[in-house]
Amino acid sequence: MPDKPTLSDPALRRFLQEPGRLGVLATINLSGTPHQCVVWYRLTDDGILLNSAEGRRWPANLRRDGRTSLMVVDPDRYVVVRGRAEVVAEGDQAQADIVALAHLYHRDDPATIEKLVRDFWSHQRRVSFLLRPWSVGTHEE
Repeated sequence: MPDKPTLSDPALRRFLQEPGRLGVLATINLSGTPHQCVVWYRLTDDGILLNSAEGRRWPANLRRDGRTSLMVVDPDRYVVVRGRAEVVAEGDQAQADIVALAHLYHRDDPATIEKLVRDFWSHQRRVSFLLRPWSVGTHEE
C-alpha cells in the first residue's frame, strides 16, 4: 500500500469490494454527538455510494451536515474513509441503487432480493448519497 492510500489504490479497492463487507458510517447528530450505523456500500469511480430509507437518522444527519466517515473492518485490517457525502439520487434512481446494492450483498439469493423489493423497498422513499473522500486511512495487523 502507498504511504497515503486513496480509493484508486488497487489493493484497497480489492479490500473494499470483497463480497459481503459492511461499513460503519459515522454522522453528526444535531446535538453534535456522533451517530454510527452499519451500512451497505458500493465503491464507485468517484467515491462510495450509500443508500437509505428516508426517515432514518443518518440520512437526516448527512442532509444537514455532510461530514462523515466510513470504516470497513475485517479481523486483520481496517480502512477508514473520511469525507463529505451529498445526495446524488432520490426516487426511481435511489430505488435502483438499493436493488444494485442488494445484488452485491445477496448475490446468490435472487429470491431474497425480490422479497425485499416487494415487501419493503418499493414502499419506501429512498435516497442515495455519494461519499467523496478527503482522506483514506488503513491499518493492517
